[in-house]
Amino acid sequence: MTVNAFFVWRSSILWGLFAMRERIVLAYSGGLNTTVIIPWLKENYAQCEVIACCVDVGQCHNANAIEERAIKTGANKVYIINARSEFITGYIYPMVRANAIYEGKYFLGTSAMRPLIAKRLINIAAAENATAICHGSADKSNDQVSFELAVKAFAPRLKIIVPRRTWCIESREDKIGYLQKRGIELPVNQKEQGYNCPEDAPDTPEYVELDFENGVPVKFNGEVMPPVDLMGALNQCGGRNGVGIADFVEDRVAGTKSRSGYKTPGGAILYAAHRELESLCLDHNTAAFRNIAGQKFAELIYGGKWFTPLREALSAFVDKTQETVTGTVRLKLYKGNIVPDAAH
Repeated sequence: MTVNAFFVWRSSILWGLFAMRERIVLAYSGGLNTTVIIPWLKENYAQCEVIACCVDVGQCHNANAIEERAIKTGANKVYIINARSEFITGYIYPMVRANAIYEGKYFLGTSAMRPLIAKRLINIAAAENATAICHGSADKSNDQVSFELAVKAFAPRLKIIVPRRTWCIESREDKIGYLQKRGIELPVNQKEQGYNCPEDAPDTPEYVELDFENGVPVKFNGEVMPPVDLMGALNQCGGRNGVGIADFVEDRVAGTKSRSGYKTPGGAILYAAHRELESLCLDHNTAAFRNIAGQKFAELIYGGKWFTPLREALSAFVDKTQETVTGTVRLKLYKGNIVPDAAH
């Protein structure tokens, strides 16, 4: 073998080894589940590269701590993506305008996160030439459906890795033990701030005003606010007054029933205000059909079908109905209740 032939042979071997290496983009939150997943991937996919990606839709309170934890746990690279404004304007507002509430109680905030997160991870996967996307959803949860349908819509050739379908790390204690054996620091749980149970809410009501233009909120208590600030203000006042609690048995996509609990203080106020204003702005026939469309809209989002022609068509219909939904709504918040202020 000549010297040149040897180097060609050696280069082809090295390239083959590199090509076989998995480059995995992980939907990373910094919580216990996804913290366990990083070392698990390293141990189960030989010489893989893990690119942790945290898409912040409002849950990321300490980006520096999340990035540091991912690196210490074994991630090769970390992305922290601020998608709060996109989440509100591109997902929350369209659902509110459609009055999309699943089974009359669930405001679909978590369900709407998944397609956005998946879309952003696909972009990272393309930029990083990744071979797979990984998520930490449970094998019977709706999250896995929402996440994976979005991936299939835009990147059907990407491998999807779901550790919780194959590993034997079931309980919280198992996960803690797994990390401790590897000398990995446990993630610190973020304590919930500023939320009162209805019985602990103030004894005096709080009044809020929301201004809408074409079904989109633009002012809170007379002040023009960008979407992120407006939703933050709604969450704060809603949390103080204990509104937006949902505790019910929901019908999941997999055919099972599950008792679920949600706290959506800002969303509850937003939906209530929009509904009151819309009832004055739509004629009877349009409102009746919008209710049917809203129910179907909710079922699509819950089932992970955001990126579908039907959802887009329903949104186009809703856009038309919202052309006259402009005005101001005043609400009274009191110990878990949201009622229109009839005096104004």
